[in-house]
Amino acid sequence: MLPVGPLGDWLLKQRLVRKNPRTGWFDIAPAGRRAAKQWIPAFAQSGASPPDAQTTNYTIHVVRFRVVREPGAPRTRRTPLSTPSAVAALAAQLIPDDAREHFGVLMLDAQNRLVVYHGVSTGTLSASLVHPREVFGPALRVMGVASIILVHNHPSGEPTPSREDLRLTQQLVEAGQLLDIPVHDHVIVGADGAYVSFADRGLL
Repeated sequence: MLPVGPLGDWLLKQRLVRKNPRTGWFDIAPAGRRAAKQWIPAFAQSGASPPDAQTTNYTIHVVRFRVVREPGAPRTRRTPLSTPSAVAALAAQLIPDDAREHFGVLMLDAQNRLVVYHGVSTGTLSASLVHPREVFGPALRVMGVASIILVHNHPSGEPTPSREDLRLTQQLVEAGQLLDIPVHDHVIVGADGAYVSFADRGLL
């Protein structure tokens, strides 16, 4: 069998191997047996190229980055989001009141303090399109995120979960278990401060 790559090309060029017309296999030519016995083990062990083989060099660019805190940046005290009422109050501030359904994610650190809010989707009067990758993708990229809380609004003002809300929440909870990013709660906000917590109702 002819070795693949520069070694095989070199052996053919030097006429140290020949193709058997009956079998189609490459055999060592009589005149090249001693040379083949000398070169093949050496190349196989070292990975070197034959003397006249061409070498291709590649340049690899390595990119490094680091996240730093700018000098003088204020260190704000963040209160843990420990109750559904606190989550609902924050969600009411973050979600715009424009008669459309908005789905967002509160990303928390290990002490349940807010790291960042991510608006996942904006839908219609009664629905919004949500996929697990849009929910967990940012959580995996942001440093310090240990868990998440799902939030969305019902423009009708009635926060009772729909069948689709229940299905989507279960899907996201299962995805969070696989990714080791637990879903602590799903809070639906309605009108006049009304809200529903899935955790309070045992729906997670």
